[in-house]
Amino acid sequence: MIKKAFLGLSTPQVNYETLPAHLPETEKLPVPRSITLHHPNNAAYNIPSVPGIGDAVKAGQKLALFPDEKSYVISPISGRISALSPYTGDFGKGYIAITIARDDTETLDDTFQQKIQTPSFELLCDYLVGAPGAPPLDVLANSNGDIKTIVIRGLDPDPMVDTNQYIAQSRLKDLKKGIQILKEVTAVQDIIIYTAGESVQGYGHIGARVAGVITRYPAALPHMVMKDVLGQVVPAGKTCEDLGVCFFSAEAVISIGSAFESGRIPTSKTLTFIKKDGTYRIIETCIGTPIRNILEAYGETVNEFDRIILGGPMTGSAVYTLDHPVQPDTDAVIVLDRDKAAYVSDYPCINCGECIRICPAKIQVNMLVRFLEANQYEEATDNYDLYSCIECGLCSYVCVSKIPIFQYIKLAKYELERAKTPEAANA
Repeated sequence: MIKKAFLGLSTPQVNYETLPAHLPETEKLPVPRSITLHHPNNAAYNIPSVPGIGDAVKAGQKLALFPDEKSYVISPISGRISALSPYTGDFGKGYIAITIARDDTETLDDTFQQKIQTPSFELLCDYLVGAPGAPPLDVLANSNGDIKTIVIRGLDPDPMVDTNQYIAQSRLKDLKKGIQILKEVTAVQDIIIYTAGESVQGYGHIGARVAGVITRYPAALPHMVMKDVLGQVVPAGKTCEDLGVCFFSAEAVISIGSAFESGRIPTSKTLTFIKKDGTYRIIETCIGTPIRNILEAYGETVNEFDRIILGGPMTGSAVYTLDHPVQPDTDAVIVLDRDKAAYVSDYPCINCGECIRICPAKIQVNMLVRFLEANQYEEATDNYDLYSCIECGLCSYVCVSKIPIFQYIKLAKYELERAKTPEAANA
């Protein structure tokens, strides 16, 4: 929800919406005949021979590209691999797209079920990294025990997205079980779940502290939660993990709880689907389902220059193909009519100051963007606090000149990190 002052003398407010007391049922989509999984690929687009095209896979089976590789995906269906192809994601990140054609009869891989009698952190890492909600288990694994607090997002960081708010309120049993498992297999005993302030009373005794945040965006972004809930300010250039805090989505924790309760790795993703007319639904679909199938299920057509956005309206990313699959971290799919889309321009900054007034980190954005447009990323960091940005996207939202400031900032941070790698330095 967006609120603007009557006289236009103050900055607009973007608010989170809270769900009603009586939650609607999720709308379950049928499992498609073919699904696609994106496996991280760091081998310069080498196509693996194992698993190979034509190989049979079971539902719940781990698929790794190379022997002894730690990265993997979990097949949500049983069938045969019909295609393996390179895929390039945001900022040039490489994947192998594994396409699986579904069998009419499901065959289940019970390897995980045989091991759940003795829960361990290694078991979570071996089977649940790609579960719905994408549990950040690698962060815990690489922290050397420095993570002391786990914060669960019971409110989605982006407005208009209700996925984690919905699933946290509707699946309290699995949420409680997931918290119990995390406490049991990790050294972290301090677990906090945050939600909209007025929803705090609905959680009861779930094994975690419950905190409320205000419903004004960007209060649910990690850096803001660190400041307002934990009383810690994340210094520029540091992360929440550097301060000993790891953020989980509510769905990630619920996936862990569900896996140990049922003995089966969950593969159905809950997400918010928003149509062109602004109506939304909470739907449940198989991980790997092409976006095209969701649109067809609801009779939504996409015309030239319409946009398909994965994620929320402030920080989401547009995809260029309807064959893009639902991922473990896909919390929303938005269909945006071309007439409502905000198009960027090359019009120069007019120094109106709107971006500065709305910036929660108090960055001098109008000066920062000048350096970013000129690819002077080091100067932007040294002089105008690039790394203080919490990536809320409000600057782009209010920009009169329609400068894609948020995208400039993300690109600058990516290029600066890329320049630190030996490969980039020697290129």
